Amino acid sequence: MTTTLIPGHCSMMASKHYATTFGKECAAGHYSDFLNVHLRLSSLGLGTFPGLPTDEIDAQYVDIVTEALVHGVNVIDTGAHYRYGRSAAAVGAGVRRAMEAGVSREQMFLISKGGFLSFRDGRPDNLPAWFEAEVVAKGLGRAEDLTQAHCISPEYIGFQLELSRQLMGVATLDAFLIDQPEVHIPAIGKDQLNRKLEKVFMVLEQAVKDKKLRYYGISTFNGFRVETDNPLFQSITSMQGHAEKAARAIWQDDQAKHQFKVVQMPFNQVMQEGFTRFSQTTGQGNIGSSIQAAHQLGVYLMASHTLFKGHLARQAMDPVVQAMPLLQNDAQRALQFNRSTPGVGTSLVGISTPAHLQDLLAVSRVAPLEKTAYLRMYQRTE
Repeated sequence: MTTTLIPGHCSMMASKHYATTFGKECAAGHYSDFLNVHLRLSSLGLGTFPGLPTDEIDAQYVDIVTEALVHGVNVIDTGAHYRYGRSAAAVGAGVRRAMEAGVSREQMFLISKGGFLSFRDGRPDNLPAWFEAEVVAKGLGRAEDLTQAHCISPEYIGFQLELSRQLMGVATLDAFLIDQPEVHIPAIGKDQLNRKLEKVFMVLEQAVKDKKLRYYGISTFNGFRVETDNPLFQSITSMQGHAEKAARAIWQDDQAKHQFKVVQMPFNQVMQEGFTRFSQTTGQGNIGSSIQAAHQLGVYLMASHTLFKGHLARQAMDPVVQAMPLLQNDAQRALQFNRSTPGVGTSLVGISTPAHLQDLLAVSRVAPLEKTAYLRMYQRTE
């Protein structure tokens, strides 16, 4: 692990400067404003989930992260469990190489995740025995905190936050997300999960206080897409309420402001629920889609699964093809569809092959669709 951690975190002035230097070839509209602190974040971000846990893929990720950062893509997403921690380490190596090329730490927005177990040496043959030795015996969690290789305990999330910092080699993460907490709902129910999340949020608020972290949130697969009566449904307003309680407890201040500021959810041409399903309340008597509600509630929304596990790189829906005749292929159309969606701050794209990065960079140099042109695609599918 890295011993000397790179100081700093994404800042308004540095990210603004980044957009006019390293992002000078990117089109107008490529950068989104991160809430009221006005960080300039690229509308397309690099994900690091795909790929085998091999030295070859590690080396490719180092190259991809470096290339992305020096060509206008300043949002990099990873997880403590991605490729058994190898992705986070590769991100760290790419970050250091990009810094040698002149990109500053303050110009990058670096994200990690926790929840799914971090198997540093590959998935064990005997999961219960591994969990007992690596988690329970070390005071990081209990048997009742485990569901589907996902552990939701304050101690384990704290461990994964620290693991992420060390593997990435940075003193402060810009964001840390609890990945798919809804997997626990069938086992323990939503109320019990939310009580656990509140304690986890306390750990993350403490990390903010200790300057190890700037913002936190959750990354869901089903939680923000399903109907409100689905057991897996999660409310952004409810999450903020638990974060508020956590912040007040950690800061010992009834006026303390929580830092639950980032959420991720799948969104693409096929998985449109984040834009079309009105399931979230905003606390102002309004009901909106998850994407609208996040915007109204002061939460930065990132779209995941932009290419739908690669399927949309090979086949785009007809209205999307018709709306983007000048783009070179369906992968580029999928990226353009997502990043043009009103309310989506950054669309993440998992890329483990250097050649595929060229599609992302090509789209960054094209302006997002105008809102009327974007909405017209939905009318064509009705």
